[in-house]
Amino acid sequence: MKKRSQSDPSIPRPWYHEGLQFECTGCGDCCTGAPGYVWVDEEEIALLASRLGLGVDAFEEEYVRLVGRRKSLLEFPNGDCVFFDNVDRRCSVYDSRPRQCRTWPFWESNLKTRRTWAETCRSCPGCGHGPLIPVEEIVAQATIVRV
Repeated sequence: MKKRSQSDPSIPRPWYHEGLQFECTGCGDCCTGAPGYVWVDEEEIALLASRLGLGVDAFEEEYVRLVGRRKSLLEFPNGDCVFFDNVDRRCSVYDSRPRQCRTWPFWESNLKTRRTWAETCRSCPGCGHGPLIPVEEIVAQATIVRV
């Protein structure tokens, strides 16, 4: 059986097959605003706990909430992530941030259609600007976490 190449015209290409522009501006908008969830798994919790010099249980008690069977980082009452430093407008655990944060804006929900990407660009000043990110990297990011 012949293996199909990515250039095979019978394999549908995503609408963003030519790539998308993105460059993080460090604005912090993706860490703030309306309430939501930053899903974390055991590996991410352990990494963050270690970064803060805490045991996993102590970290979870202070920074994690249970949502059904899943775990999410806590938020401040205004919806800002618990690790967002509002003075410096930066993530205080940036090098250890969860996968969900590292893969922004290349989430399946943002990539569904040109329209959903345009909506993402309206809320994120880095989307649609900066270097062209190749489709292979976008697809790889989108498969890391499903959001």
